[in-house]
Amino acid sequence: MNDAPMNHLAIIMDGNRRWARDRGLPVFEGHRKGHETLKKIGDACLARGIKVLTVFAFSTENWKRTQDEVGFLMDLFETILRDELSFFTTRNVRVRVLGRHDGLRPSLLRVIEEAERETESMTRGTICICLNYGGRPEIVDAVKQLVADGVSSDKIDETAIRSRLYWPDMPEPDLVIRTSGEERISGFLLWECAYSEFYWTNKHWPDFDEAELDRALGIYAERQRRYGK
Repeated sequence: MNDAPMNHLAIIMDGNRRWARDRGLPVFEGHRKGHETLKKIGDACLARGIKVLTVFAFSTENWKRTQDEVGFLMDLFETILRDELSFFTTRNVRVRVLGRHDGLRPSLLRVIEEAERETESMTRGTICICLNYGGRPEIVDAVKQLVADGVSSDKIDETAIRSRLYWPDMPEPDLVIRTSGEERISGFLLWECAYSEFYWTNKHWPDFDEAELDRALGIYAERQRRYGK
């Protein structure tokens, strides 16, 4: 039995497009519904005392999707961080965005900077949005920073690498959930998830609800975390 409190939950929000196609809707409607689900699950996490929620919103591979879909998603991210900033501030939640800035439009970069600045002092919880993110690129960027800092090979260890990740002090995820029936991590938090527990569900992300969240948390509570011991 795992008695440790849940501190950090990470979610790979998969299945927006499949949810829409199953209903004969444009894929954009799946992304809209997925955003609504994220708000509900974010509130549910706060109610359950989860301090950090990290979500995989857009990977470095997602640029391969159609121009229309990518454009819609960038518009959606910008709208969320600009027009719905009060959603986070009224809940005393800090916003962090992790990923490469390359390829992101200047207006989106501005609202990311503003959202992070305006919520920097929030203390109830943290929502971490992985945007233009990949676990391998994150590690590559950390190694490049080591080289740029002139760190000699004999000084490179896990601490040195971790200190150069996108969020060096990120608490390691206790549990990673992936929706829509897929059972892989697709490059999500490769360094940080070394000892995370995993929960796979067949529900598409727009259908993920509090009941499924509690089911995942219940299964997590029954596991023994050994950390290699």
